[in-house]
Amino acid sequence: MSEISTRELRTNLAKYLDATEAGEQVIILRDGTPATALVPLSVVEAANDAEDEMLARETAARLAAGEKTSSMAEVLADIFPQAHS
Repeated sequence: MSEISTRELRTNLAKYLDATEAGEQVIILRDGTPATALVPLSVVEAANDAEDEMLARETAARLAAGEKTSSMAEVLADIFPQAHS
């Protein structure tokens, strides 16, 4: 894993995109402090898959425990109350 400045990233973006496509993780520093990272897409996909699996397991456990479930309409009404009033 390498650490680079924002200036280095701007100057050599293609180089670092190639590196992440090859599996490297790159930490971007802003004023010498880690600010963000470039990571291979496979890392992002794996994190998303793990999150989906965790949520599915939590839901299965709640259903097995007999907890109340919500319909999609109820969830949407909670998220977007103004659209349903």
